[in-house]
Amino acid sequence: MELLILWAGFAGAWLLFAGPVYQASVELREEEIDHDAIESAARSVDKPKPVSAWWWFIPPVAYILTQRNQRLYRDAALERLDAEQREQFVGFTQKARGWLIVALGAFFIAVKETWELAEGYHWQTWWFWVLVVVMPLGSLVFTVRSMLAAERKMGHERPAAEHNLKKRFDSDV
Repeated sequence: MELLILWAGFAGAWLLFAGPVYQASVELREEEIDHDAIESAARSVDKPKPVSAWWWFIPPVAYILTQRNQRLYRDAALERLDAEQREQFVGFTQKARGWLIVALGAFFIAVKETWELAEGYHWQTWWFWVLVVVMPLGSLVFTVRSMLAAERKMGHERPAAEHNLKKRFDSDV
């Protein structure tokens, strides 16, 4: 019975991880957001200069400087958007951040349950690491395949992400 409980905890924890990843994909895809205006605003602002490599000898300082530069860049790009576009962007990022937190919490629970399963079977530690890599990848593959299947069922020629990548590539060429 103990092994059955270990497997139930393992499966349940990874489902708790896969669920938010999938749901975030569905909900964020449904968000009404003016991608072109946001991309245009981002391109119209000079990208921040990278922090000098010397600062990485003091990693906390380098991290703070990098974050400051990114915040200034993001704020400058947001200033170029109108109020509705800014609201769309902020709403999208808030929703994405929320789902990231939920998925990260579930991931940590899944890692714990995976460790307990490996301990219960007295597996070598490398089996634990294999599962900790394979299970999230499986969740991501499931999400991508599900989203592509949904696009096909709705009769779209190609997923929006693929369309955006093609548009970006065509504009760069």
